[in-house]
Amino acid sequence: MELDLNKFRTLIPLNELFEESLLFLAEHTKIERKPQASVICDIGDQGGSTIYLMSGKVLMINAEEKQTLVASGSERALNPLVSGSPRQYRVEVASDSATLACFDNHLLDRLLSWEQLSPDEPAVSQEDLTMGPNLEDSEWMMSMLQTKAFRKLPAANIQSLFEHMEQLNVKSGDVIIHMGEPGEFFYVIKEGRCRVTIPSSSGEMILAELGRCSSFGEQALISDEPRNATVTAVTSGKLMRLSKKDFLELMEEPLLSRIDYATCLKMIKSGAIPLDVRFRSEFEKNKLKNALNIPIQHLRSRTKELDPSGEYILYCNNGQRSSTAAFLLSQQGFNVHVLKGGLSPV
Repeated sequence: MELDLNKFRTLIPLNELFEESLLFLAEHTKIERKPQASVICDIGDQGGSTIYLMSGKVLMINAEEKQTLVASGSERALNPLVSGSPRQYRVEVASDSATLACFDNHLLDRLLSWEQLSPDEPAVSQEDLTMGPNLEDSEWMMSMLQTKAFRKLPAANIQSLFEHMEQLNVKSGDVIIHMGEPGEFFYVIKEGRCRVTIPSSSGEMILAELGRCSSFGEQALISDEPRNATVTAVTSGKLMRLSKKDFLELMEEPLLSRIDYATCLKMIKSGAIPLDVRFRSEFEKNKLKNALNIPIQHLRSRTKELDPSGEYILYCNNGQRSSTAAFLLSQQGFNVHVLKGGLSPV
């Protein structure tokens, strides 16, 4: 089912978007046709999408059971039927059928925020991107925009981040990061694939294979320690890199929430889960009560053991490893905090 672009352009606040941004949003919009009496959503439902009525009629019922009939083409239908979470209305199809346009809340918010920051230029112009001359591929840029890590960043930080990134072309076999070297850059894969390895008795051990929009190189920047693995290009491709200074300022600080020990104890009493990212031997020597233990080197492969809806307090001896771990988990959408200073001052 195709989207009616002419009608899409009239919706509020989509009518404030530049054409390039509007077309990108349209490409990421889902069109659904619902039969009569279908319940689109109910009061209290959790939802991350914005929903518009494109054709037909719906009945909107609020918590006081007040009913409002909304018809497509009406002034009310120019605005979203629902957008926030939890939902404030029960919405039912009141005609033979109804056509809905649905898209992710975060995507629209980012597009609007960027265009308000740069009101004279479209956010995703192919010819003159305001976020930096190296980001010619707006599809890649917008893919990054929808990652969990970027959703947590302020719009101004994202704009500045893209301005400071530089592109690096790589060939298959190129070593991007050498284990043991100091960290200078944070990398995001724009095109291609990379492999993360460490030495082993049999030659090398593969820790991970990374693809488009994956990132690497953050641990040495946050901990200020040498690189702990080697990263090699598996295919030819393009990387975007950010200097250590810009990374710490634009990405690390906004993504990390640091708390003191007193706050940590209060949060644990309220249900937060302490997560120790040290080696097992360190964990067994001294730890917070009821803490989980996932050493930082195993974190990428063991995130499935964590509850995505949980709240975690990460700690180590001095806060360095836990800061790195918190950044990694924040990138994946987890709600995490770092115990300031680790266990040392406790």
